[in-house]
Amino acid sequence: MIEAIRDAMDVSMARDERVIVYGEDVGFFGGVFRCTQGLQAKYGKSRCFDAPISEAGIVGSAIGMAAYGLKPCVEVQFADYVYPAYDQIVSEAARLRYRSNGDFTCPIVVRMPTGGGIFGGQTHSQSPEALFTHVSGLKVVVPSNPHDAKGLLIAAIEDPDPVIFLEPKRLYNGPFDGHHERPVTPWSKHDLGEVADGHYTVPLGKAVIRRPGAAVTVLAYGTMVYVAQAAAEETGIDAEIIDLRTLLPLDLETIVASVRKTGRCVVVHEATLTSGFGAELSALVQENCFYHLEAPVARVAGWDTPYPHAQEWDYFPGPARLGRALLETMEA
Repeated sequence: MIEAIRDAMDVSMARDERVIVYGEDVGFFGGVFRCTQGLQAKYGKSRCFDAPISEAGIVGSAIGMAAYGLKPCVEVQFADYVYPAYDQIVSEAARLRYRSNGDFTCPIVVRMPTGGGIFGGQTHSQSPEALFTHVSGLKVVVPSNPHDAKGLLIAAIEDPDPVIFLEPKRLYNGPFDGHHERPVTPWSKHDLGEVADGHYTVPLGKAVIRRPGAAVTVLAYGTMVYVAQAAAEETGIDAEIIDLRTLLPLDLETIVASVRKTGRCVVVHEATLTSGFGAELSALVQENCFYHLEAPVARVAGWDTPYPHAQEWDYFPGPARLGRALLETMEA
């Protein structure tokens, strides 16, 4: 995943000199997760550089650069650090096209690692996607594999509007197997798929069915796609798993078609349950599929607590917890 994300920025910078990359430790050091390693050496310090420890400054300056024709792709070192920049994202980036009546656009990408998996506790492991899906004018992307990560990031960089690009940390160094309650060893037979060379895009706003099924629809994104696959295998339930990929704009057409076929729906995400993005998904399914539903829409999510450092792997929705929800939904 790291190599795919780096390749997306490399391809974009080579194709368009307006694309610039910066953030905390992004230049010489190559980023805390090494997603930008080598870009400064290749493109110079004017196009890939380190920024002060000021998320509001990073995003605010990117908005100004975008308004004057550049295409900044900035990194917030952890999603947990984005809050000082939230006002810039909501009040400026998301509204620039509208408040200027189309005279200005804001083609920025804000990349940030999201979720847990590194025992980083509540200041390095949050999943704040719902804070951004509530904001009109933003696009919100969460890839689940390297191929999509590269194609979605290139599409995001080329998009004329601001994109929040959330990168699940548990998938960074793959391979990953949703059956496990701990990271999988690098020699695991499970991998995250191949990545094509060169330029390609994955369209924003289009979900994909990862596992066809007829009994129940599972809506997932990021790491939870693999947890959903593992839960379906362990329970033997014929679940259809949809990888949303883009949360905003949402591919409602694919979701509705699936739920109307299966008659049941379970939503899973790593963020806390209350007011999480699963609540929006549940409401949309109920509004659009009510007369096709054979059971209530179920949600499986993180706990409604500050992120527990010592209990990280219990906090995560795992195959066992999701499996119980699938069984209960089938029995309802």
